Amino acid sequence: MKKTSGWPLPARMGLAAEFYQFCKLHELRFQRCTDCGTWRHLPRPICGSCGSFNYQWARSSGKGKVYSWITVAQPMLPAFSAAAPYTVPLVDMDEGVRMVALIEDTPPESMRIGMPVEVVFDDMTPEITVPRFRRAG
Repeated sequence: MKKTSGWPLPARMGLAAEFYQFCKLHELRFQRCTDCGTWRHLPRPICGSCGSFNYQWARSSGKGKVYSWITVAQPMLPAFSAAAPYTVPLVDMDEGVRMVALIEDTPPESMRIGMPVEVVFDDMTPEITVPRFRRAG
């Protein structure tokens, strides 16, 4: 993956701010309902399974499998042009949630459905760290 300097940074408001605070520590955490045990991502205040407002930030294994992906050849924003083409997988995490993030060191032609991946972290700035994926193995 090419350098991400100059890329737009993620918004760190509301519950997303908590998610990115853990990423800064190089920890991938998802919300987990403390009433029914359901994992959830994207962060939100209420459990989609039982309606509870009770949750904890539980540590993820950081492992998953590619469900699908896109390869961006022509970015919509000029800031992403130098990185094109780049691949963005949709990953089924071991905890049961789906997550989208860039994948590193994996050419588009080697992507496969079911391919095992693991999380790595990109320290974009001294304040912002984002999760990425790489092929596991």
